[in-house]
Amino acid sequence: MTDLQIQYKGISNYTKTKGTNNLVLAHQTEIESVNNIPCFFWGTLTDPYLTAKCWSTIAKVVRSSFGPVPPSLRDPIVSAGTERIRFEGFSSCNGVYVRLDMKPEAIDGEFIANGTTNVDFNDPMLNALNSIQKNEKVTLAVGHQDMQVITDKTKVTEKKVNLPMRWIKGLTSVQLYLADMDLKYEMNKLQTIQLFQTLPKGSVKGDFFVTKRAGKFTFSTLSTTDSVRIGGIHRLRLLEGILAMVDQIFVYESEDRETCAIVCEFGKMQLLMAFSPDSYRGFSGEGKALENMTENLPVEWIYGLNSLLKSNETFDPTLLSIEHDIDFGTMAQLTSSLSSIGLLGYDVMSRSHFYRQLPFKTERILSLNPRLKNAKKLIENSDVTILEKRDGFIEANVKGSGVFHKVVLDHNGYRCTCKWFTAYQGKRGICKHVLALKMMV
Repeated sequence: MTDLQIQYKGISNYTKTKGTNNLVLAHQTEIESVNNIPCFFWGTLTDPYLTAKCWSTIAKVVRSSFGPVPPSLRDPIVSAGTERIRFEGFSSCNGVYVRLDMKPEAIDGEFIANGTTNVDFNDPMLNALNSIQKNEKVTLAVGHQDMQVITDKTKVTEKKVNLPMRWIKGLTSVQLYLADMDLKYEMNKLQTIQLFQTLPKGSVKGDFFVTKRAGKFTFSTLSTTDSVRIGGIHRLRLLEGILAMVDQIFVYESEDRETCAIVCEFGKMQLLMAFSPDSYRGFSGEGKALENMTENLPVEWIYGLNSLLKSNETFDPTLLSIEHDIDFGTMAQLTSSLSSIGLLGYDVMSRSHFYRQLPFKTERILSLNPRLKNAKKLIENSDVTILEKRDGFIEANVKGSGVFHKVVLDHNGYRCTCKWFTAYQGKRGICKHVLALKMMV
C-alpha cells in the first residue's frame, strides 16, 4: 500500500527577539479547508521548560522504532481548540502511541481557529528546545499568524514527510484500545522514581509486570492477580526524560491485559504513552476497529458533527442522544464507529471521548480496512449461508480459499474455523468470515 506523502509549504522555526523565544510550527493537512487556515493558535507558554521536555519526549517517540520497521522521520499531529492543544503521534513501528494534553493553564493566548493538522518537528527546532531554561519566555504559534505570499522570487525550503498507511491506521484504532482500559495503579513522584530504578537495562525479551509489594512498586517477571503486564519493557525508557518533573503517574491496563498506558500528570498538562502488547506488534491492526464497523455510518453524520463540534470538545453521547432524539443503542454504535475513523479521541483520565478530525481524508481512512472490503465481497457474492438461527445463536458456512468455514455467533462471542481465528483467537480482531456474517445479521 502506497504511503501518503505530505509536503509542508514552509518549515517550523525557532527564533529569539528582544529576550523572547518564538516558536512557529509549520502545519500541513490533506484536508484543503483546514490546510488553508494560516494560524490555529498564537500565545505564550506558561511553563516553557516543562513543555519543551514533553515535546522532546514526543520527538523521541515519533523517531523511534522497536520492531522490524526501521526508524524514520514522522511528525506529530496537533489538535487546537476548546482552550486546549493536543500533540499526538506514533513510533515508526506503531507500537508506542504518545499524546500531550496541554490544559488551559499551560497556554495563554488566542485560539484563532479549530482543527487538527500535521506539524513540522525538524532537527534545528528540537535542538533549540533543549536549550530552553526555566525562566525564559516562549511564544508559540501553530501556523503562521500572517498570510505569506509566495512568488517566483521567493524561496521557501519545503519539507516532505512520508506517512505510512499503518501509521494512519494506528491513529484510528488506538482510541478503541484506550477506551477499553481501567486504572490499575497510582504513584507519586518518589514511587515513580523508585519503580524506574528497577527497570532492566538494554533490550530485554519476555514479559515483565508492574507489581506492588508493601506499598512499593517494582518490575517483576512474575505475574500476580493485580500486576500489570508490560510487553517490550525497554520501550518505557522513552519516559525517562520527564520522570523527574512528574507530580503523579497513573497506570492503565486493558480488560484483556494485553495493552497498557501510563499517564504522567504535571498539573498544567498530561502526557500519555500507550504500549502495544509486544514490541514486534503495533497498534496498526485494523481488527479492533472492525468490531465497530459492521454497520455503515451515514456520511451525513460526519458532516453534521463537523458543524456541531469543535476540535477537542468533549463528546457527550447521552446529551447528543437526548438533544437529537437518537436511540441510546444507536449512539453507542455511532460512538464506536466515529472512533474507528479517527473523529474521536479518548481521554482515559476523564473517561470521555473528545472530538478531533484527523488530517486525512475520510475516504482514505475508510479504505484502510481490507478485511472490511473482503467481508463485503463475500456478501455480494452470496458466499455466506446461514445454517441455523435462533435466539442468541447463529451458525453459518462462509466460503474461504477452496474450503468453507463454519462460523458461530452466540452469547459467548464468535468462533470461526479459519487459520486466522485459530492462530489469534480474536486477539487481533475478527476475521473476514465472522465480519461478513455479522454484517448480514
